Amino acid sequence: MRQGDIDKIAEETGFSGVVSIDRAGEVEFAKAYGLANRAYRLPNTVATRFGIASGSKGFTALAVLSLVQDGLIALDTTARSLLGDDLPLIADDVTVEHLLTHTSGIGDYLDEEGDLSITDYLIGAAHELTTTEAFLPLLDGHPAKFRAGERFSYCNGGFVVLALLAERAGGAGYHDLVRERVLRPAGMTRTDFLRSDELPADAAVGYLPLEGVDRTNLFHLPVLATGDGGIHTTAADVSTFWRALYAGEIVTSVDDAVLPRCDVPEEGMRYGRGFWLHGSSDAAILVGYDAGASFKSSHDPGTGVTSTVLSNTSPGVWPLARALEI
Repeated sequence: MRQGDIDKIAEETGFSGVVSIDRAGEVEFAKAYGLANRAYRLPNTVATRFGIASGSKGFTALAVLSLVQDGLIALDTTARSLLGDDLPLIADDVTVEHLLTHTSGIGDYLDEEGDLSITDYLIGAAHELTTTEAFLPLLDGHPAKFRAGERFSYCNGGFVVLALLAERAGGAGYHDLVRERVLRPAGMTRTDFLRSDELPADAAVGYLPLEGVDRTNLFHLPVLATGDGGIHTTAADVSTFWRALYAGEIVTSVDDAVLPRCDVPEEGMRYGRGFWLHGSSDAAILVGYDAGASFKSSHDPGTGVTSTVLSNTSPGVWPLARALEI
């Protein structure tokens, strides 16, 4: 796709964010559009940090797989063995593997199979959600949807449970586990967990899809992200991440993360452990969608091409991602 075509789609859709395409680390296209802060008319730049919503599920999965690699937890470890009396509605046979592959069947505090709007207020006291343990009241009280291993059903809560299990097995907080086991070995120096109520100047404010209103997502998301999504990153750091992953710098076997585990025909894709996978190629994909955030990035290990679109609006990414065939 030519730059002019990307520019045209960005203009027609009012895109706010960054588009980046590189091959083996050599940038072929990188451009920013729109505003990082509408109140102060601050433009996005190619170095702006964006929240990537569920795109960071891949980082959660890799932190867990790193713990597996070090023998601190196993894929067949049951959630119950680490939860103790917490979350009693999670079945005793639900394992780490089930949670990583969205086949656990547990009830979800943010069930995407339900009738939800991206502008709904769904998480209660957002300012209290600064630790994984703080999510326990949100995760509790949701009956199982099906027996563990029965089928694929995308589960946000399952990745918060994974963060909780990682903390209890790894002996450190989730944020530090991801920093030390994923971000640092990958060389992702511009990526971190940022509080939504004290965003630095280089981070984009997320905006809701409301006509004629510049309302931010401050009260819609946890104030500090945990296992199911919300880390902030840049297009360059995403590219760095993919190269590090496939070079074995995060976990020694990339297949542990990106080997297909489930077919998801309704999405036209497959799923590994924390990663979406192209339906017919070897490309791995990270996707995020939430109030005031959208993100999609794919990496083809055969060609070395990484294509990434980040946006500080909910609908922003999708027209460009479709045009780029991400």
